[in-house]
Amino acid sequence: MRWRGRAVRRQRAAALVLAAGVAAGLAGCSQVGYYGQAVGGHLELMRARVPIDELLHAPATDADLRRRLAEVQAIRDFASRELGLPDNGSYRSYVDLGRPYVVWNVFAAPELSLQAKSWCLLVVGCVNYRGYYDRHAAEQLAAALRAQGYDTYVGGVPAYSTLGHFDDPVLNTFLRLGTLTVARTLFHELAHQIVFVPGDTPFNESFAMAVEREGLRRWLREHGSKELQAADAAQRQRRAAFTALLQSYRERFAALYASELPVAEKRAAKAALFAGLRNAHAGLRPACAVLAGDARQVAEDPNNAWLASLALYSELLPAFELLLASHDHDLPRFYREVAGLAALPTSERHAALRSLLSAAAGGERRDAVIASGGGDSCRR
Repeated sequence: MRWRGRAVRRQRAAALVLAAGVAAGLAGCSQVGYYGQAVGGHLELMRARVPIDELLHAPATDADLRRRLAEVQAIRDFASRELGLPDNGSYRSYVDLGRPYVVWNVFAAPELSLQAKSWCLLVVGCVNYRGYYDRHAAEQLAAALRAQGYDTYVGGVPAYSTLGHFDDPVLNTFLRLGTLTVARTLFHELAHQIVFVPGDTPFNESFAMAVEREGLRRWLREHGSKELQAADAAQRQRRAAFTALLQSYRERFAALYASELPVAEKRAAKAALFAGLRNAHAGLRPACAVLAGDARQVAEDPNNAWLASLALYSELLPAFELLLASHDHDLPRFYREVAGLAALPTSERHAALRSLLSAAAGGERRDAVIASGGGDSCRR
């Protein structure tokens, strides 16, 4: 596959920014403000980029930052050389934003539903979140949605992809999280440049997650220390246990919300189920407890929006991993198959993936694909 040159990408990026401004002018006042902060925040980030090669050779660069950036470049080269991911200017520059996240995403779901609210935006189509470069603005939207009766969740995001329209930089927001997260992030965000379907968040994110996991497995096999391999195995165990727990509760919530119970009884049962989720998570062994951010949300205020946000990244992941396994983990073949799925109407696309899951349900292949670590081994 041939990738566009940097000059072409910059011309298209400029056109996209201009289009965003025009659309904002044609939209209502709230849309003007939203597109304004989106365009302004992104262009500010782009202007702050410094080439990593320049930082690596600059005497003033901190020794630890130099070491980490050199590692980033090795991972970036591996992504294109070994995983067939785009070989372009993305992740060849660096920006320190001076904050822990690049954007904050707002998720919302009705009080008695797990269906995430969607917003339709330029370029990416309809998505199940709304992102802000300023956390206060995100919290304001969440408060307004809560006043309308929605459950809401605001989550910090360490990275995002512009789908190859811009040369996305490495950010301190994910560099600070360590080698495993850096590798996952680069593989995930570059995967979005290969296949991206406007308006289908579960498809896009589950595909990128599959590439992320396969890429990390290969990178660790060739370059990972024993310590990193052990850390990855532990993280996979935690995630598998947490995902199994959430799936169990999502099914129970879905059944409750689809039932004929009166609203008051549904509300009481909803509260009881979330209490049960908190207790069940507390019952996981420390080695299987989920990563800190989600653990705080479980303990403090789990709700429909939070559950819906997590499902976006995991709902179709087993189907993509089964599809990859069916192609003997040949990534170019896998990418072509996914591109074919992307060309289908949404209903047919999801039906094909769910059919794959149904065919493998209960079989050994699915058990082998989904990381181990759930079940009784993760109970105290």
